[in-house]
Amino acid sequence: MRNEEFTVEGRNPVTEAFRSGREIDRLFILDGCQDGPIQTIKREAKKRSLTIEYVKKERLDQISKTGAHQGVIAYIAAYEYAELEDILEAARKKGEDPFIFLLDGIEDPHNLGAIIRTANLAGAHGVVIPKNRAVGLTATVAKASAGALNYTPVAKVTNMGRTIEELKEKGLWFVCAAMDGQVMYDLNLTGPIGVVIGSEGDGVSRLVREKCDMTASIPMRGDIDSLNASVAAGVLAYEVVRQRRGVS
Repeated sequence: MRNEEFTVEGRNPVTEAFRSGREIDRLFILDGCQDGPIQTIKREAKKRSLTIEYVKKERLDQISKTGAHQGVIAYIAAYEYAELEDILEAARKKGEDPFIFLLDGIEDPHNLGAIIRTANLAGAHGVVIPKNRAVGLTATVAKASAGALNYTPVAKVTNMGRTIEELKEKGLWFVCAAMDGQVMYDLNLTGPIGVVIGSEGDGVSRLVREKCDMTASIPMRGDIDSLNASVAAGVLAYEVVRQRRGVS
């Protein structure tokens, strides 16, 4: 399943698109820009015999979807959504227990991109998002992922609850993030696991929460009582990493 073609903007995202082997159709660079990251992008373009179009800042501003192009924009072939089996196969190839993020209604593309970035850095094998009432793969998501979207498979499913049931049959356990859950340090988050993160406003929906085996809360000692969805995903992800490493 392919998403519509879009731009990748910014020096690091464009560099990672090259390095991951993404098919790049057109490349625009700010005329006169000669710094190190831009030189790296130029070398990668030369390796592929890709023609660079040098343009004025006004042209880049006109093309840009994010407003943060950093002097370089690439049009790339559409990102392809993975299948659930692709994510499980990624874990098998590494000889690891599956570690998957399931996102229940994330609507902010910056949050989705940040979670994909965290998933990659934490060693997760993939991310699952719903088809409806949630953001898909966009230029802003690609930018916010800082290149991680090129390496981390993202599957799109019709029914999150049913998907959890299917993955349970394959041996996964599920933990969802919620303020009224058990403190995450007291939970066993080792083994094949799916981490469920809810929407920015409402959290994990009741139907999805009922499918989960555990509910984890993140200890907080400040004056406010909630975390941004992507930050919560990062904190919980690294508790999974810590437990998998057997660090006390």
